[in-house]
Amino acid sequence: MGVKILPDVGDVAENLGVTGILGVVLLPVFLPVIAGVAKPIVKTAVKGGILFYEKSKGAIAEVGESWEDIVAEARAEIGEARMKSAEPVEASAD
Repeated sequence: MGVKILPDVGDVAENLGVTGILGVVLLPVFLPVIAGVAKPIVKTAVKGGILFYEKSKGAIAEVGESWEDIVAEARAEIGEARMKSAEPVEASAD
């Protein structure tokens, strides 16, 4: 018995049916039409993404600056608390 690499055409035709066969035959015809319709839609979506990114860059930078300010204030408060809680060092008379 040999190994079958390709299926029988009859089996493929039975499994696909008339609709499947028409789809395979007409695919080369409809593919450029579908691509022609989809390209402007995809391009519009990409433009929208670029515009959204550009508009949000300023807001993201502002949030980053606010976050850095909050962290700096928190560190300053921690430093002040440590300074207040530290006991004064007594000078030793040697």
